[in-house]
Parts: sequence; C-alpha cells; structure tokens
Amino acid sequence: MTTISRIIITLAAVISLTISSFANASNRSLNVDLNVSSLDNGNVQAELIITNNGKGVQKILSWYTDLEEENLFAIARDGEVIQFMGPHYKRHAPSDKDFIMLKPGQSLSKTFELSGLYDFSQAGNYEVTYQVKSFDLFGRATGKDKQAQRQVEQLKSNTVSIWFDGVSLKGTSNKGKPGGGGSTGECIDGTCFTGRCDNSQKNDIMAALSAADQITNDSVSYLNSHSASNTSARYQTWFGTATSSRYNTVSANFNAINDAIDNQPLTFDCSCKKTYFAYVYPNQPYKVYLCRAFWSANVLGTDSRAGTIVHELSHFTAVAGTDDIVYGQSGAQSLAVSDPNQAIQNADSHEYFAENTPNQN
Repeated sequence: MTTISRIIITLAAVISLTISSFANASNRSLNVDLNVSSLDNGNVQAELIITNNGKGVQKILSWYTDLEEENLFAIARDGEVIQFMGPHYKRHAPSDKDFIMLKPGQSLSKTFELSGLYDFSQAGNYEVTYQVKSFDLFGRATGKDKQAQRQVEQLKSNTVSIWFDGVSLKGTSNKGKPGGGGSTGECIDGTCFTGRCDNSQKNDIMAALSAADQITNDSVSYLNSHSASNTSARYQTWFGTATSSRYNTVSANFNAINDAIDNQPLTFDCSCKKTYFAYVYPNQPYKVYLCRAFWSANVLGTDSRAGTIVHELSHFTAVAGTDDIVYGQSGAQSLAVSDPNQAIQNADSHEYFAENTPNQN
C-alpha cells in the first residue's frame, strides 16, 4: 500500500457565471468556488461554495448539490477521464420542493468526499471541476416560459489541478456500489433477482421485462423502416430534427437496448426504498435497482415499468451511455426542439419514444 504524504493543497477556482435566462426573467449571476485537498487518511475532499451575486432570489435544483444524487464533478487523471461510480436515477420531473433558494448575497457551502465515488487509487495529476448541466437547473418552466426556446443550462467552476500519490486498495472495493459483491440471487429464465424480491415482485418484473422487450422491438422496427430523411412526428417529438449522424445514434442505441434485453444477464434488485423509479451504476451492467415509483407505475404507458427498464438499460456505458439531462414528457419535448444533440443523449427521450404515448406513427 502506497503511503499518501499529507498534501494540503487548497486551490480556489472562482468563476462568475452570467447565464441567459428565459425571455421574461432577469439574468443570473453566480460565483462558484471550488477547494480540493488530500487528507492523511487517503480521502480526497472537495469544498463547494455557490454564492448568489445577483439582485434577485436564485433557484438551483438540489440534486446538483448532492453527490449521492448526481455526478457533480468532471475529473481526469493525466488527461484520462475518471468515471463516476455513483448511481443514475430515473425520477419524476422536478417540483418546487426540489429547488434550493438562494437570496441575494447568500451562499451555499457543501463538502464532499470524492474517493468513494471516483477512482483516486493511482498516482498522477488530477484535474477536478464542478460541472453540472440540466434543462431544469435553475427552475421549472411555467406559464409563457413553456413556449420559450429553452436550453440546457450549465453551472461550472474553473479546473483545480492537484497531484495525488495514489493509494493501493486492500481486497475488493465496493466503493459506490451498494448491493455489490453479494450473491447473484435467484434466477428465472436467465433473469436474476437480488435485494429480497418477493414472488409478486418477481412476477411484476418479468411482466415488465416482457413489455420492455415489446416496446423496444417496436422502436427498432420503426427506426429500421424510416431514415433521417424520412422521419415522422414520433421521432421528431422526442429527438427533434433528424440528421444522418443523430438518427444513426438513436438507431444504434435502441439496437443495443434490444440486445441487452434479449441476450445479456439482467439482474433486478428490490431493496431500494427511495421515491424514485429506479437507478443503475452505468459501469456495472446489467443490474437495475427498482424503487418505489416503479411498483406503483403501470406496465405500459407513460413513465411505465416497461419504459423505466428501457430508460435504465440505456444508461449503461456498455449499452447507450445516456445521461439525465431532463425528466418528464414536457421537458423532453422542449429539449427535442431546442437541442436535438442533447435529446439523443437523454434517457427519458429514449423511454418516451419507446412508450409512444400518445401513439404517433
């Protein structure tokens, strides 16, 4: 095990962001301060301070200030991107209670331990940036804003560069992998279950998986029978204007989702008690953690159990590597209009295309 010498390096990266808002709202001005340091115990600590320097109250989606909820940092070691080992959730579209309110001059301060969710085990020069983006980062569209050309919004700090000696980990690490390392559980027809799924849940999962196979096959059939120059309202609603490159990406994504359902060893875990639909760890195919909203959803339809499986499978880097840029049908439709390049990377956009409710040709 390599001994990490005490490196207390605190580098402040400050950037003032003036972000264009909706047409009927004032501009926003936020300062983002990032401090990064190494501790004697080998942990890597990041302190984030977001200050509202504007004249009005500023909203920030709370998910993007909580490392247990979202990937908040872009981290690279000697130029190589370090993957986030935390979960990607499928949620409902945000409501007012999901936003933090910062008054003029008020600051939000958070401290995070990074080595539990990013791999700092190797020696090298690490570059750390707080970097988040979302369609709803600074508030939900209401009233006339719903008709505006909304854009994906971003909050970003300068990059902090810092050298770490690295640390050799003893045994097998389950950092960022709750539920990992255990038995594969009971399996039925090649589909496995962990997290104490009861018989009713297993039956519900198998029915949802069959329905997910159905809507994915339908999606592949649609994409095979159309082209970038011959799309219809169904494609345009969820992915926007087609180009050959974007259309081919969507087609490849659904072929990969279809392959995951038909040929890969899927595992479903029933231990999650959160209010979300489900989550996965993108670098841990093909295990899906099912949460409370999944069990109350319909098998088919909008935000269905079948659609949730499509959504979560699309997140795996071994499948489509999608992100969560926006949640909900309204946001996904707006994203298709304002930024088709982002729409083809958005998990909910894939889900809604597959669910196809209301039905479009």
